[in-house]
Amino acid sequence: MAYVVTVTFRIVPGQMQAFLPLMRNNALASVRDEPGCLQFDVCTDGDQPDTVFLYEIYTDRAAFDAHLKTPHFKALDAATPQMVVGKTLVTFDQVDRNPA
Repeated sequence: MAYVVTVTFRIVPGQMQAFLPLMRNNALASVRDEPGCLQFDVCTDGDQPDTVFLYEIYTDRAAFDAHLKTPHFKALDAATPQMVVGKTLVTFDQVDRNPA
C-alpha cells in the first residue's frame, strides 16, 4: 500500500519566485534519486498566489522517512524557512485499487 503525503505551504508575500525553483529542484531530485518516491507534484493556484501544494506518493512510510534524510531535502529545508509563513502536512495510506 502506497504512502501519500500532502503539504500546503503558505509563502511569505514576495518570496514565491525564490521558493518555487528550490521546491521544483527538490521534487525532481526526489523522483530521480529516490527509488521509493513514485510521484512528487508541485502545484500552485493563481487564486492563491502565496500557496504551494505538494502531492507526493512513496512506496511506504519508510521511503518517506528516507526522503527526509536526503541531501536535497535537507538543502531545501535549510534554505527556505524564512520564505514560509506556515506549513500543513497530512499523510494518507492509499486505498488498494484492486482489493482481493
